[in-house]
Amino acid sequence: MTTVTQPTAKQAAQGSPDKLKTAFGSAVGTTIENYDFLAYGTAAALYFGTDFFPNTDPVVGVLLGFLTFGIGFAMRPIGGIIGGYLGDKIGRKPVLVGALFVMGISTVLIGLLPTYAQVGLLAPLLLTAIRVIQGLAFGAEWGGAILMTFEHAPWRKRGKYAAIPQAGVPFGVFLANLAFLATAGFDSEWAWRLPFLFSAILIIAGIIIRLKVSESPEFVETKSTGMVVKNPILTVIREDWRNILRVIGLRLAETGGFYVIVTYMISYITSNELADRQVALTGLIIATGLGIFTTVFWGALSDRVGRRTMYLIGSAATIAFGFPMFLLVNTGVPFLIIGVYFIALTVIHDLLAGTQGAYFSELFPTHTRTSGASLGYQFSAAISGFIPFIATAAAAAMGWTGVAWIFVAVGVIGFVAALLTRETWGKKERAEVDAIIAAG
Repeated sequence: MTTVTQPTAKQAAQGSPDKLKTAFGSAVGTTIENYDFLAYGTAAALYFGTDFFPNTDPVVGVLLGFLTFGIGFAMRPIGGIIGGYLGDKIGRKPVLVGALFVMGISTVLIGLLPTYAQVGLLAPLLLTAIRVIQGLAFGAEWGGAILMTFEHAPWRKRGKYAAIPQAGVPFGVFLANLAFLATAGFDSEWAWRLPFLFSAILIIAGIIIRLKVSESPEFVETKSTGMVVKNPILTVIREDWRNILRVIGLRLAETGGFYVIVTYMISYITSNELADRQVALTGLIIATGLGIFTTVFWGALSDRVGRRTMYLIGSAATIAFGFPMFLLVNTGVPFLIIGVYFIALTVIHDLLAGTQGAYFSELFPTHTRTSGASLGYQFSAAISGFIPFIATAAAAAMGWTGVAWIFVAVGVIGFVAALLTRETWGKKERAEVDAIIAAG
């Protein structure tokens, strides 16, 4: 535990005066970012195969749609490097505002894109270029949002507070799929254009809120004491590369499984005529709507039992649910399909995501925290972004069992990574913080 001064002891007990405003300001931004980014996944599963890749086999069209989906993820480590470097050098807040602005503009542009029927090969090329920009912006977003909230929060409640921006993930998915459900009956391009254009309203509200959020008190203290390092990216790679690798493994359990259920499963259900797309979207909407609350619940629980314990449980649940998930979906019973979304997202995914914000932050010191957490988080995302593509290819070769094995595999990776990662908030750490607060 880091030696603390009297002002830090007060921060440990109470957090900053802006802790709630920062948490919800960050959550609004992450909601919009995830709405923007994940709307593409839904559109790729349902529409882009025909509107942007029409001269291909239907399965190949979906594969190409998911490939461009994955390209956005491939750019996220670069965005994480840029955002992490700037976040540790000039502050968390400027990165948050800039990333949100770029993300919003690029998403609106997707809604305005011409289709293949209108401009030929230029259409998929433009789509790919915008996905690259989206990936850069999203990569820069996460570290700043989580770190701002984490560093404003009371130390005893950092799991709960850091989970509030994480709740922006299910809320963003909730809004994106609600938008697509509302336009599902449209027999035209407006079925996918309107959800992207709706982002223009969200982006204005998000930027206004983020401009009012104050800078991280820990970054301000680091800067005032001359602790800002010359190159945080090189420093964290040199000094903390093992933790970066651990974060990559830990996050694969969460994000790999997430994109199987959120992006691939819709395509699987509809293409195999197990149920119509409204059933899949309804399952997503219910689960992600609940996820707004369960993510924060799991984060708060990690404040009581520890981060590592929570992660071991969530990873084990991922391993256990891989095959039952598909057996339930294959029944074609709407109630069971909705139940699959509930278990996979509300229970398993949200437990991991709710724990991540504080867990990953606590693995790195303040002066390289944004760089280290962002590198691990976004490199994992770059791998996971190709999960829908890999899952579609695996299903073509092996059937649904191939996808189930992918789901199990990411759970195994997360479980092993948790075993190899230290507990950052165990009984010892909680007792030390209690002593600091009592002495203050």
